[in-house]
This record gives sequence, C-alpha cells and structure tokens, in this order.
Amino acid sequence: MDQLVFLWMGLIVVAATSFWLWWFWSNHDNNKKKKLHLLHRVPKGNKGWPVLGETIEFIASGYTSQPVSFMEKRRSQYGKVFKTHILGTAIIVSTDAEVNKVVLQNQGNTFIPAYPKSITELLGQNSILQINGAFHKRVHALIGGFLRTPLFKARITQAIHHSVQLNLASWSNMQLLYVQDQAQKITFEVLVKVLMSVGPGEDLNSLKVDFEEFIKGLICLPVKLPGTRLYKSLKAKERLLKIVGRIVEERKAAMENRNNNNNNDDDNKERGVGNDVVDVLLQESYDSDESRRLPLDFITGNIIEMMIPGEETVPMAMTLAVKYLSDNPVVLDHLREENMELKKKKMIDNLGNCTWTDYMESLPFTQNVISETLRIANIINGIWRKAVKDVEIKGYFIPKNWCVLASLISVHMDEENYENPYEFNPWRWEKTGTTVNSNIFTPFGGGQRLCPGLDLSRLELAIFLHQLVTKYRWIAEKDEIVHFPTVKMKRKLPIRVTSIST
Repeated sequence: MDQLVFLWMGLIVVAATSFWLWWFWSNHDNNKKKKLHLLHRVPKGNKGWPVLGETIEFIASGYTSQPVSFMEKRRSQYGKVFKTHILGTAIIVSTDAEVNKVVLQNQGNTFIPAYPKSITELLGQNSILQINGAFHKRVHALIGGFLRTPLFKARITQAIHHSVQLNLASWSNMQLLYVQDQAQKITFEVLVKVLMSVGPGEDLNSLKVDFEEFIKGLICLPVKLPGTRLYKSLKAKERLLKIVGRIVEERKAAMENRNNNNNNDDDNKERGVGNDVVDVLLQESYDSDESRRLPLDFITGNIIEMMIPGEETVPMAMTLAVKYLSDNPVVLDHLREENMELKKKKMIDNLGNCTWTDYMESLPFTQNVISETLRIANIINGIWRKAVKDVEIKGYFIPKNWCVLASLISVHMDEENYENPYEFNPWRWEKTGTTVNSNIFTPFGGGQRLCPGLDLSRLELAIFLHQLVTKYRWIAEKDEIVHFPTVKMKRKLPIRVTSIST
C-alpha cells in the first residue's frame, strides 16, 4: 500500500515538474518571440560600427555649415523617425514635430530626462534637469511665476538696460572686440542678479571664473581621474557650491530674523514676492510644512545649474544675431529704423528708458529678428529622453528603456515647415504667424519643461539689439559657426565698431 502511495506521489511530482518545464519553456519561447517581434517594430536605422556606432559622422556634421546633414541623410533613408548609435548610446531619433511634441509633453509617466554621464555627474541626482513629477512641477511653477510678476519685470528691465548700457559704453574705446566674450559678460552679470542679487565685485568675479571652468565639463569623457576635464569641472563646482552656499545660508538667516521680528500679514504678503530666485525658493520652504521644504543643498545646486543660460544659450543668441545682421544689411537697416523710431519717441515724450512692454510688444520686427535667430541658430539642437515603458507614437514603436533624441534642429530646418530654411528671413514670421508655442518652433523646449525664462531671454536680446543698433555701426570679420559640442563662434566673432553721431 505504501509503495502504491509513493508511486502515485512520484507520478504527481514528475507530472508537475513536466508541466512546469513545459510552461517555462513555452513562455520563454513566447517571450523571445514577443521580444523579437517588438524589435522588428523599432524604427529602421543603422547602428554603425561596434562601440563607436555612428558617432564620428554625427560629430563631423557639427563642424560643417549644415549640422543637420547627419539627420537629413538618415531621414531620407529611413523616415522621420530612425534608430542609430551615437555618443555610446543606442537611440531613436525623431525629426518629426508631432512625435517631438508627444515626447516633450509626456513627462514622468512615459518619458524621463536622459543625459550623457558627464552631465549627470556634474549636475547631480537632485538637478532640476533630472527630477520628475510633482516636485519638478512645483519648482518649475515657483520660478516661472516669479519671472512673470509685474514687479520683477519692471525691476529686471531696468537692471538689464543698465548692464547693457554700461558694457556697451566701453566698446567705443576698443579697436577690436569679440562679441561672444562681451555677450557672456552681460548675460552672466544679469542672470546672477536675477538668481542671487549679486552685483559687480569679488563674488561675481569668482563665480564667473569658476563657472567657466565648471561648464567646460558638461560634455566630455566621464572620467574623474586627476587632471581630466571632468575632474577639473567637479573641483570648480566645489568652489561654486561654497560661494553660493554661503549666500543662501546668509539669506536664510536674514529671512528667519525678519520673519521672527515681523508677523504683520501685509508685510508677509509683500515679502513673499521676493527679490530674486533664492528669495522665492527660501520663502517657499519657510511657508511650507517641514515635509515639503526645499533642502538648502537642493537650492544651492540648482542656483548653479540655472546660471547655464547666462554662459551658453543667451550670449550665443546675442552673438549669432550680430553675425546674421552683419551678413544681411537689409535686415539690419530695417531693425535700426524701428529701434531709432522708438528711441526718438521716448526722448520726445520724455518717458525715460524703455519698459518691458516697449521691448516685447512695441518692437515687432525686433522680435521677428530674435525668433529667426533662435530658429536658425539652434543653440539647443535636441532634447534627450528615455522611455519608462513601451510606447507607440504615430505608428513608431519606442521600447522601454530606449533613449529618444527629439531633434529640434531638424524641425527648424525642414523645408516642409519653413520655406528656404537656411535663409535668414525675419519677415517669414509675419507671413506664418508661428509663435513660441508652435510645434515647429521650439527653441526653448516644450511641455512641462518649457524654459521658464523664455520671456526673460527675449527681453535681454531685445535690449541688447536696441542699444547696439541705435549707438553703433560695425564691421564683422570673417568667422565660422561650430555646432559641436555646443554652438560657438570659431573666433568669438571679432568686430570693429564706430559710434553713431546723435
């Protein structure tokens, strides 16, 4: 009897084991088939050489007059969305405006930021570029809200006007000047004032020197050995953290002292406006319960990160605007005429300096020149994201964990979107009516991560151009644009200026 029981038990174990093995191999085979099926749905393309992929050709195109040629060649072969392998990453590239819109708008639940390792090393895990969800939305809204307040707009317009006027006044004494260096000086000074209310002096000079060293490592080999580019940049960041950290600590102590000595509701409301971004982030921490307060190291690190536009994007837009105007005298004459009319009107009416509204609404052609500069310069030529789940957009399949490059430059230089896209033509904006919110015009990104300082950037450009064209004439020496690793002028755009008699 016992033997019969053991026999039946043995048969059951064998049967169960056989069933489990059949189920395992069946599902393994099905999963393998499913994986192969999904891979077949990935957009077509070529991964290039082992390890290198197509990186060499991608970089080489950045040193030509048409950096979008890498994208255009593959778009003609595989379609507007294709796969490749660049900068050590297998990636899907989208040159389609509608696909880009979906990628940029679906944050957190579908796509998350994905950047080269050198950037993540330098900025850290708490970088506003990398945080997601409600926390990112909250910080983004705080900064954006502050930059839109009437009090800030009035104050910063005068601050930018003063900075540009002071810097351009020195141009008369220079036989030869480099626009890229001069623009960086202006914009960094303005942005540090917006962020921390730091004016000319030792702190500003130290921040400028260390930030220049820090930013050099954003795109480099991710090796941290002594003497390497990344190592030097990390050391520069340590020095930046000490300076900015001290400023944040001092501001926090002053705010706590002020709040402890003054509990008047009206005063608290006015105080909540803030003088700069540090004030806004600290006040949010003070007003929130402990679980929602922003850590001081988070505020310090992200203040440093927010300096990047003052060293890279805005000064390059200024520099390239000067280059495009130099190459297009008809555009320059029309721009000068519009700005001279505004200048004369302000003088006749004895209204003082121009206001935010004057620059942003009363100079339509100037704003068209700015839009055309941003479109054709493509200072931010693409945005990297990673899919957190399988997703299909317009029939294109993007598997989970694959990186996606939303190529903004490809959309801006597409003949389907812009007639004669390589022609600098500010009048096209009068015809198309395209706005900064358009799917085919995305110099400031899009979706939840649309740059909160886009109006501030346009204001800086407008004030700079207004002061420049109403006070100076210039002749630019020959120079070339380099598009890799970031957009720069090969010789920093040397020009010779002469004052306009008034």
